[in-house]
This record gives sequence, structure tokens and C-alpha cells, in this order.
Amino acid sequence: MAGYDDRDGIIWMDGKLVEWRSANVHILTHALHYASSVFEGERCYNGRIFKGHEHSLRLLESGRLLDMPIPYSATEIDAAKEAVLKANGLTDAYIRAIAFRGVGDEMGVASLGNPIRMAVACWSWGSYYGDAKFKGAKLDIARWKRPSPETIPSEAKAAGLYMICTMSKHAAQAKGCSDALMFDYRGYVAEATGANIFFVRDGEVHTPKADCFLNGLTRQTVIQMLKDMQIKVHERHILPEELEGFEQCWLTGTAAEVTPVGQIGAYTFEVGDLTRRVATDYEKLVRT
Repeated sequence: MAGYDDRDGIIWMDGKLVEWRSANVHILTHALHYASSVFEGERCYNGRIFKGHEHSLRLLESGRLLDMPIPYSATEIDAAKEAVLKANGLTDAYIRAIAFRGVGDEMGVASLGNPIRMAVACWSWGSYYGDAKFKGAKLDIARWKRPSPETIPSEAKAAGLYMICTMSKHAAQAKGCSDALMFDYRGYVAEATGANIFFVRDGEVHTPKADCFLNGLTRQTVIQMLKDMQIKVHERHILPEELEGFEQCWLTGTAAEVTPVGQIGAYTFEVGDLTRRVATDYEKLVRT
């Protein structure tokens, strides 16, 4: 396919539907220089955006946390997403909603007078991890750690927080891995670069406590699914040395959906029955 800047299609931008190639911003847009940007990644299945309204609400909350009030309501954002799907004739798609501080009269760190802009795009996007979704992803262990919530707004889905994720995934791919596992500032297991992580031991599930990274909507969905299945879920701090004792592992995220993990560094995991059941049940849920 062509690059993301050179495609046929329609993008919703600042309240209007515009041609894909015309959805541009100026080089002095504040977000490009100071990372004043928040976003959402969502998937539409069979014409229905999974947890679309929750994503809209989280986008607004992310903007608030960055002192960047988004000038649209959650209902208006929902409508924009529906409009762009319809305009592009897509019923199964990935949706990217983004809000950012634009260009204005100020170009310093503090630029409260600059307008908050927003856009929504959508496109067809298959499995985030390719065939790893079926055979189990291979993860590197990142050198970078998720920072303390005293240093960043960790509850926001903010563009700037992904800088170390990009660096970690590039390093992982150079080693032939699909992704990287990140520890947090205390040394506990945290998450992958763009997905939350779960482990299985003796029929029970363990997942890192989301106290310094994004508590993903897919993560929350899968936890509720497991509870409905009467499977005990431990949300807790997990030490790196515990990886050796886990039997199964999977990742969750809007893009990742539910992806089995076969290896993290020197540790290996089976793509077991529970992993396959969760992946299958999640697929059924989002397409219901």
C-alpha cells in the first residue's frame, strides 16, 4: 500500500470531511514540537466500533490531563467516527482519533492561546503482530522503563509517552522479536510497548497492577471475561524473576486484540487452552 500520506479516502478534521491527502498541518504545529497530542486507537467490527463511546470519553480525559480541553463532546466524537467510516465505506477497520494543540500566535512550551484541533481517520488493518497472533509472539526485554506517575500523566493516552515505546520496539525488531516487555520504574513487570500483558499459573491469571501505565480498555474487558468464566485474576506487582514460573502469556490491546506470547527473553510459554479460549471468546465478543 501507499504511505499513510498518499492514499485515497476521507478524513474527518476539525468538524469537516476532507480528502485524505489534504488533511495536513503546518510545520509549526505545537504538537510536533512539544508532544501536545492525545489519541485513541479503536477497531470497528461488522459496522460496530467496539467500546467506541468509552474511547471517546478517554480521549477527552487524556486531553484534560494534558491541560488541553478538546472542543467536542463524546457524542460529537462518536458521530465523527461513524461519519468517517461511512465516508470510506468501511465496516471492519482501525480508527485513529487524535486531538492536538495546533499552530497559533505562540510557539513556546506554554501555548494556551493556540487552538486544540482534532482529526479522525480509519483504514483496514489486519493483525498487529502478523502470524504471531497464532503461533505466539516473541518479546525482547526493553532497556527503557515505564516512568513514575509523579513524572508523567500515566493515565493519559498521550503521544509523548510512546517515545520510549518506539525505541524499545525498534530494538526488539532488530533482534527478530515482535515487541518488547517493559518494566516499570520500580523494576516490576509493566506492559509491552503498546499492549497490556497477562500470565497464567496453576489455572489462575496474573496481570501487572496498572498504577503507572495505561489501564487498557481491552485489558479491562478481558479481566471481566475471566471473572465471568470464574477464573481468579490477580492484579498485582509482578517481579521479573516470576516470569520463569508462568505457563502461559498473552497480550491485550485494541490493535493487538488478544495475542499469545511464546517467548520473553530467555523465558518460554505454551499457547495453552486458556490463552486460546480467551482469544476466541474475545473475537466472538467484539463481533457480537
